[in-house]
Amino acid sequence: MRFNGILRSSNARFVEEWIDDAIETQLVEVVRFARILHRDLEAVKNAIELPWSNGQAEGQINRLKTLKRAMYGRAGPELMRARMMPLNHTL
Repeated sequence: MRFNGILRSSNARFVEEWIDDAIETQLVEVVRFARILHRDLEAVKNAIELPWSNGQAEGQINRLKTLKRAMYGRAGPELMRARMMPLNHTL
């Protein structure tokens, strides 16, 4: 809950303190997560404080990969192209 509060506050002042406390808990999953965060602390701080996100791009990539997996081996490139491209009423 404390880490969630840090994320929601958009203030990365307490991240390092939380990581130290998390490592001391001896809970394997929490310790592993804290160590991964500590590896790239500057990126974690930037993710908390800065308003930018690559969520839109990642969402589109995920959508295209899902469509590709669903279409694999079922149809030719024409059907796949039709499913990936938005409708074009001028054709």
